[in-house]
Amino acid sequence: MKKVKVSTFFRENREKLNLELLSTKEGFKKEIKDKDLHRPGLAFTGFFNIFPFKKIQILGNCEITYLKNLTEPEIKRVLSEFFNYNIPCIIITDNNKPPDILISIAKQKGVSVFRTSLPTNIIFHDLLDYLEDKFSPEITIHASLVDVYGVGLLFTGRSGIGKSEITLDLIERGHRLVSDDMVTIKKKGKDILIGSGSEFMKHFIEIRGLGIIDVMKVFGIRGIRLQKRIEVEVLLEDVKDITSYDRTGLDKKYTEYLGVKIPLIRLPIFPGKNITVISEVIALNQLLKTYGYDSAKEFDDKLIKALYKKSKLKEFIKGAIE
Repeated sequence: MKKVKVSTFFRENREKLNLELLSTKEGFKKEIKDKDLHRPGLAFTGFFNIFPFKKIQILGNCEITYLKNLTEPEIKRVLSEFFNYNIPCIIITDNNKPPDILISIAKQKGVSVFRTSLPTNIIFHDLLDYLEDKFSPEITIHASLVDVYGVGLLFTGRSGIGKSEITLDLIERGHRLVSDDMVTIKKKGKDILIGSGSEFMKHFIEIRGLGIIDVMKVFGIRGIRLQKRIEVEVLLEDVKDITSYDRTGLDKKYTEYLGVKIPLIRLPIFPGKNITVISEVIALNQLLKTYGYDSAKEFDDKLIKALYKKSKLKEFIKGAIE
């Protein structure tokens, strides 16, 4: 199960969310184990039957105002029960000043309380995006990922088949490198795969006989991007290993990562074949399909219509002769 330490959460969001620590660093040891957020307004009324305590607790204007309107015994009772749960941390929005007893109990229980000047809706938007990225299922595969005309092409195949060389050629033609050699794939939402490179290897390519080159230094910022949605896998195969392959494009093939299917193109490799141009056509053809136009199906429909007309013409001629 994935989890994020509160210390990591604070370090990575402190500046962006303008977070200020109000209680104790003791809570930095705690772990966030849920990617959703929760506003504990119902819990503050005393209803803890379905209290999702594993989530980050967000206290906005409503929650703080409600607490301040309770009597001292009531607020002490509610907050004592609230902090009996293993809460990862608390964020107070809109620069609200919490009741002193809330900070006091938080320190006793070792829970970090943060405050931000940002409104609750902004905190929800930014934090949900951050947590979804942190908790997304992911795998790392041996491949190269390139943004070609806005389409993420994932090049796979045996080691040494030429993935890096094709990638370099595409960059030289104005396309953008996401990652070479190792690609980390994350699943976002229901059916979106996002690919990125490692922090250590990003922007670098290894070319056999040449060595390691820094794409950003050689080609400039226009030659790279940090991440890209993966839309098509291009499997590079030695032509001698292929007994047959699709010649029309009607036989659709798919590959699957993290439960998400994407189109698979099996591309035979042999000397003199211009894989770079073919890769560009793959990307453009995928764009056409996105807009509802399938070249193979269009050709097939025209062929069927032509054959149908020819058969009808034969029947007409045969009938006229008889």
